[in-house]
Amino acid sequence: MLPYVQLRYTGTEPKDQGVYTMYHGTSVPNARLIIANGFQQSTKGMLGKGVYVSRDRKKAERYPLHNNPSDRVVLKLHVRVGRVKRIDKDNHPMQYNWSQQGYDTAWVPPKCGMMAVPSGLEEDCVFDPKRIKVVDIVKAPDAELEQLKQLLANCPKNPSVGVGSGAAAADCLLCNRKQQLYSPHVKQTCWGCGQNICTLMTKHVCSVRV
Repeated sequence: MLPYVQLRYTGTEPKDQGVYTMYHGTSVPNARLIIANGFQQSTKGMLGKGVYVSRDRKKAERYPLHNNPSDRVVLKLHVRVGRVKRIDKDNHPMQYNWSQQGYDTAWVPPKCGMMAVPSGLEEDCVFDPKRIKVVDIVKAPDAELEQLKQLLANCPKNPSVGVGSGAAAADCLLCNRKQQLYSPHVKQTCWGCGQNICTLMTKHVCSVRV
């Protein structure tokens, strides 16, 4: 099954395994570090460890909270959300440990009433930074915007998360080759041993037929 892809924010709950356009607000120095080295987990926050992002650009434009608005940078991202957990009330039993329960992303709905989100805007926390790809700079100080865009264009470390026609998706777990988002590898079961195999595997040793 192909992943659900949504590029426009509608306010609806993110679907498991979907790929979404999201935003992250930061400072100029941190934007440079993110572009060059990727995101790092926040060690604390209202949803615990992870990278805090939102599909609502207005949310990202508020950060960093203590920076002058004219000095803020907003990064446009493509995010593979994986398995999503809805956190919609204060003191939710999985507010801080959702990642330990098998979830990849925590989602706080807009206007859910949580005291930690006085803006009422959507909040997302992605546990694994490798699920996030920076695709553009949508806001930055005039003196920094072109430099940041150039840095992004020249950066080889920005991971692909499989968005858009022809974009690379995750490696095939069976043959370890790159697969394309709209051309997933065909998987089948070995008639002998029952092991899952990819049709692009160059060699499979059946344990029954040996």
